[in-house]
Amino acid sequence: MQILNGFLLALLLSLPAYGEIYKWVDEQGKTHYSDSKPDHIQAESVTPKVNSYQHQAVPESVYGQQEIKLNLPKKIVMYATSWCGYCKKARRYFADNNIDYVERDIETSEQAKREYDKLQGKGVPVLRIGDTTMRGWSVSKFEKIYRP
Repeated sequence: MQILNGFLLALLLSLPAYGEIYKWVDEQGKTHYSDSKPDHIQAESVTPKVNSYQHQAVPESVYGQQEIKLNLPKKIVMYATSWCGYCKKARRYFADNNIDYVERDIETSEQAKREYDKLQGKGVPVLRIGDTTMRGWSVSKFEKIYRP
């Protein structure tokens, strides 16, 4: 009998406890939650989401209001010419460091030349690293932009 009572007690304790949760906003605009309904303010009943192996509650701010910033590599576009020595150094650096980039030759492509002109290019290379424009080639300058 004592084993049966212990089993029943363990069974009851393992069951989730359910109760009502109330949400309301006060005069200052602060949101409150409570297990008892306030008398003086209208409150709504809410159902909490419980983290478990079947469900993970994710705050709305993670997906709804804030942008999630991933640490992804920045897209690189290099406006260059075939004969430029600094362009050659940049190509070698990208190859040695397995950095993907797109090269646009401003002498063989009219579209590349128009883009280069929009970036107010005066020499080569001109690099677009994400949203940043870099003129000329310097490993340290590139690293500061690419891996801040």
